[in-house]
Amino acid sequence: MTAPDLRYPIGRFDGQSAGTAEARAAAIAVLRALPERLRAAVAGLTDAQLDTPYREGGWTVRQVVHHVADSHMNAFVRCKLALTEDWPTIKSYDEAAWARLADCALPLEPSLALIDALHTRWVALLGALTEADLTRGYIHPEGGRQSLATVLAIYAWHSRHHTAHITVLRTRMGW
Repeated sequence: MTAPDLRYPIGRFDGQSAGTAEARAAAIAVLRALPERLRAAVAGLTDAQLDTPYREGGWTVRQVVHHVADSHMNAFVRCKLALTEDWPTIKSYDEAAWARLADCALPLEPSLALIDALHTRWVALLGALTEADLTRGYIHPEGGRQSLATVLAIYAWHSRHHTAHITVLRTRMGW
């Protein structure tokens, strides 16, 4: 029996888009639930637990939460760019370098509050997309052309992926 892949506790993104109404509704529901699920995943953790990596060589729980705020903030802006420009080329960023910056050592509340507010706006924006809007997108320097239908699916997966990093660690550690 092989050990579970702690880097991808829910598996890798499968490349599916949220192009159907059902897939879009499911993905938006995941994004709507993320703030509450992420808060529940970190509830009651001590500073020592928050500073524990979810796997050897991986980010700490604290860094994961701050990363979700950073990543989803970038994704929200990218969605708005895709809706207001014709296939803009977006800027990528070094996620690992961002995770080492001083703000990622802060308590979690600023990022949790940001995720709460951001997801309220993002879910409203995504819920208003038309079928035509879902075909719009942007060009990612590493990922190429990404439609908003695909971006929606990616960030639903991303939400579940990073929440699972924390919940799997909690289970493994008996927290």
